[in-house]
Amino acid sequence: MLSNFIVSAEAVMPMVVLMAIGVLVRKAGIVNREENKHFNRMVFVVFFPVMMFSNLYGTDLMEVVEWHIIAYAVGALAVIYLGALLFVTRIEKSPKSRGAMIQAIYRSNFVIMGIPVVANFYGHGNMPVTAMLVSIIVPLYNVLAVITLEVFRGGKVRPGEILFGIIKNPLIIGGIAGIAAALTGFKMPEPLEGLMDEMAVVATPMALVILGISFDFSSVKRCGRNLVIAVVGKLVVVPAIFLPIAAMLGFRDVEFVTLLAMFAAPVAVSSYTMAESMDSDGQLAANSVIFSSIFSCFTMFIWIFIFKTLGYF
Repeated sequence: MLSNFIVSAEAVMPMVVLMAIGVLVRKAGIVNREENKHFNRMVFVVFFPVMMFSNLYGTDLMEVVEWHIIAYAVGALAVIYLGALLFVTRIEKSPKSRGAMIQAIYRSNFVIMGIPVVANFYGHGNMPVTAMLVSIIVPLYNVLAVITLEVFRGGKVRPGEILFGIIKNPLIIGGIAGIAAALTGFKMPEPLEGLMDEMAVVATPMALVILGISFDFSSVKRCGRNLVIAVVGKLVVVPAIFLPIAAMLGFRDVEFVTLLAMFAAPVAVSSYTMAESMDSDGQLAANSVIFSSIFSCFTMFIWIFIFKTLGYF
């Protein structure tokens, strides 16, 4: 029991410390919000695609592609989305708030907060299954977000624009490039491989510090009930339903931890950017990201501790 407690704490503590460093950096005035936006953009456009590529490059895709975990993850996402849609439209009247709430409940920060959990257990070089699932789930997140926010602001859904947005997503580009390299057997010179590996390792710590810098506790009162529903739905209800089902279906080790990262991670940071740019409730989206990120340090610890103790990884 004590050893499982220590393992769980070790998985979460690096995330807590790195985000705390970000908060202190902002408090000290080292980086302001405008500068942080540029840092965030750099990590998203440069380092994350390299990390995606690095995790797929040189792998045997026939061994990496696990159709059962893909089927479960996609099916669970569909159920979560439909459940959020039905529940939120029943309790909330404001179209803008509806879009932000639905997005918060189904859309995980799978990359920034989820991948570190898997990496802490299995290492950055042993996550091809995780990278593969990210390259499938993240585009689905984006598609559903665009459709949801467009519908609830009264606009028209434009399939061409959605497809173009997915294709130019840096994470998707990195994932596709990694898959292409793996399928063709492409090999880079060793010095370049080493550089790519170093960039991949740096990506997650940088992203967590940047997330800490972005914390802003203003505008909380106005969001009130909707914020509580979004955060509890994302961090408690979703994992409480879909992690036991995953366990019953036989997922273990890196597959189970990958699903834990997907279901128990906080709201995706990009959900705020998208909500703000698509005339949704930007304040609710921002606070959903902030508070789910804070509380996820505790809830993810609990989920890790429970399932580690039960022997699922």
